[in-house]
Amino acid sequence: MARRFTLWVTAAVVVVVGFGAAAPAQAATRHAPPRLPDTYVVSEEPGVVPEGVAVHRDGRMYVSSDATGALFAGDVRVPAMHPFAVGAVDRPSSRGVHTDRAGRVWSVGAGTLTVHARNGRLLATRRAPDGPLGAADLNDLALTRDAVYVTDWANPIVYRAQIRHGRPGPLQPWVDIRSAFPQFPAQYWLLNGIVADAAGDTVLVASNGTEAVWRIDVATRTVDQLDLGGHSFGADGMVLAGRRLYAVLNYGAPNGVYVADLDPELRSGAVTHQILTDADGQAFDLPTTLARYRCRLYVVNSQGDHRPGQPPYTVSAVADPACGE
Repeated sequence: MARRFTLWVTAAVVVVVGFGAAAPAQAATRHAPPRLPDTYVVSEEPGVVPEGVAVHRDGRMYVSSDATGALFAGDVRVPAMHPFAVGAVDRPSSRGVHTDRAGRVWSVGAGTLTVHARNGRLLATRRAPDGPLGAADLNDLALTRDAVYVTDWANPIVYRAQIRHGRPGPLQPWVDIRSAFPQFPAQYWLLNGIVADAAGDTVLVASNGTEAVWRIDVATRTVDQLDLGGHSFGADGMVLAGRRLYAVLNYGAPNGVYVADLDPELRSGAVTHQILTDADGQAFDLPTTLARYRCRLYVVNSQGDHRPGQPPYTVSAVADPACGE
């Protein structure tokens, strides 16, 4: 995940809470589910600088550290997280982090893709080859049933590794995205967030440098720009839920979460919602990415624009404005 954007659209977010008049207040309280935290403390230790976040379908949450390569784990019901996996010489930075159906934790950073079991045991490590501009600087990843796709912040390359029995094969260059815009300088593509549709047929890649999202057809490797009405949309982290794209914008635009509804082929769409503050009305602290779990969005406050920032390092939870639409 990275930083460079321009703002374009605003939309009001209204949260309506309804109350029944018939049931006594005590009964409503007694049967209501426990309130989930609005803020999660990733770490109190100086210098962590969180970057990526993932929430598994069982509510387990994982956050990566861009500064140390460490991974942290927690639960959406508990406000404090704990160390899960330490950084390493070949993984001094961790950025994108996601879980697969079995609960394995996949993460990328520097030039390395790693896979951990739920208990923190390291299952696999894969190194990315150098790109046309030099050493890889892996940024984010997207998982499908049979492959993992990885973006490179330093090279205009999307890597791919085949997945068999939960283990990745070699990371190999898959698409040189310059084919879509040959005249754009190679060093300024700055590939960032990446998502794939449920069928694994389409991959969307955010480019900070072009301030756009690019659509890749998996079968043909054809690259086209996602049409959002001419608006700048150089997202950092992204989440794709069906045809709804959730994205974090930062640096150069009001920091926040932007939601766009896309057409059935994921070729065009329109921004429908914007969230610029946390549940307490405070601005996010350079948000880098987000995770979606049920009707909540989990947003990383990286503090990356004033490194190493000031502990505690946190994740903010906000209501999903598009939930139920």
